[in-house]
Amino acid sequence: MTAAVCAVSTVLSAWPLRAQSEEFNAGKYLEIQSMALRTLQSQYVDSVSLDELIHKGLDAMLASLDPYTVFIPEEDEESLDIMTTASYGGVGALIQKTAKGYIIIAEPYENSAAVKCGLNPGDTIVAIEGISTKDLPVDQCSSRMRGRPGTDLHMTVVKGRGGDTVDVVLVRERIHIPDVVYYGFVNDTTGYIQIGGFTQGGSKDVRKALENLRADGRMRRLVLDLRGNGGGLMNEAVNIVSLFVPQGTLVVSAKGKHPDADFEYRTESVPVDTLLPLLVMVNSSSASSSEIVAGALQDMDRATVAGVRTYGKGLVQTIRPAGYNTSLKLTTAKYYTPSGRCVQAIDYSHRNEDGSVGTVPDSLKKEFKTRHGRSVYDGGGITPDIAVEPAYYSRPIISLIYSNILSDYAIMYFNAHDTIAPAGEFCLTDDEYADFVRYASQREFDARTESQIEMEEVIEAAKREKVLDGVGNGIGDEMDTLLSKLSLSKEELLQVNKSRIKPLLEDEIALKFYLRRGGAESALRQDTQLHKALELWDGTVPMRENT
Repeated sequence: MTAAVCAVSTVLSAWPLRAQSEEFNAGKYLEIQSMALRTLQSQYVDSVSLDELIHKGLDAMLASLDPYTVFIPEEDEESLDIMTTASYGGVGALIQKTAKGYIIIAEPYENSAAVKCGLNPGDTIVAIEGISTKDLPVDQCSSRMRGRPGTDLHMTVVKGRGGDTVDVVLVRERIHIPDVVYYGFVNDTTGYIQIGGFTQGGSKDVRKALENLRADGRMRRLVLDLRGNGGGLMNEAVNIVSLFVPQGTLVVSAKGKHPDADFEYRTESVPVDTLLPLLVMVNSSSASSSEIVAGALQDMDRATVAGVRTYGKGLVQTIRPAGYNTSLKLTTAKYYTPSGRCVQAIDYSHRNEDGSVGTVPDSLKKEFKTRHGRSVYDGGGITPDIAVEPAYYSRPIISLIYSNILSDYAIMYFNAHDTIAPAGEFCLTDDEYADFVRYASQREFDARTESQIEMEEVIEAAKREKVLDGVGNGIGDEMDTLLSKLSLSKEELLQVNKSRIKPLLEDEIALKFYLRRGGAESALRQDTQLHKALELWDGTVPMRENT
């Protein structure tokens, strides 16, 4: 017994020694860092900006922990405000650079200061407060357009329709991007709400959309679309879940190192509808708060989840002051769905190209049970009940999008037409698509297909290795012939992919005429992933084991 007591005493006495050792090491390395910085400042051969050096060092240090723990300097406090509220002081418009170096309005936001003063897609901003925008980077133009709400902004604008040059004076407003991108009906009985984020007050917009859809009594089931939703405020996610489950229901919990980081969120408000069948659409960009909503509704057997596995971000971030008007956004806990799952990827350092969780071996997954006994698993992200792959877009189509060719043509179309059909009905004619092909063929974009690139690499490898030297069977010529068949001209590529490109172009044009809501409505009509999911969904609350 004495020996056991001595052993316990030895272990207990080791803890303060360990703490003292950690404090000593921390102090030691802080002193070393300070001495190194003073030495660099006084003796390094070139001039050194200590502020920049320390900032880079701080960023690198935090990046070694996880991708979400970051330092927010004083000058980025506005970005922090936008992150949490989706609000900022400005004109309310997306801008982009033209080939001639000027800035154009690409998309004004509904009811924004830009719309109120008559700015349209395609209007060119040639000067901001008397300073020319030619060759001025987009971020600098955006910074000059933002400011304290209520202040005036003077711009010189060349109108896309008519070409008149006008001086515009608008009043900056508190710009808020609504969380509800679009709501309406997919068919006679299926309601649809697309949620783009989880910002302050966003759940009220979702509630309003739900109540409007229920108003005429024809909705029999509802789709909540969280695809592309990267998350936001956790309490807003809880408030959205509360619309569909009984008051007092556990939605999410969190556990961290510090006791203050532990919490449970339960629904507090009276639900709108606890029986309406729900389908939650997700993809690899659905993250954080999106995963809370999808995971909670799945665990409760309150909704069917469809699409592809979600991003896999189960870490909770908290904003803490770091002194001198700076902040630290740091990971303080992991969150868990009602069944006990943590959706955080087990190894978040190894992810897919888009950042979402990669393949997780079955041996690393742990089984959990939903309220009605269905099996669900952790290991990274929310795995859908109904797996439906999204539409595939080849490299050239992606290049068309990122080269702004679709957007630029849509602006030309906007300037040439006063009106178009409603967003849910608008279609380009064959002649209009042919006009787009002629336009896009003259623009620079990467028209090489993946098969063409891989074939080029095979031929180059064969030449490097000289495996074709001395081969008399003409295989080298055959490979060149195959490459030529895989190599399409821009015109051929645009025609071959017409069925995929034309809907995207129609969505972009609808966006220019009817803004964000119009673009979403147009896209909904041609959303093959959603319509396939609806075909596979029986429209009921899930109560049986997955097969």
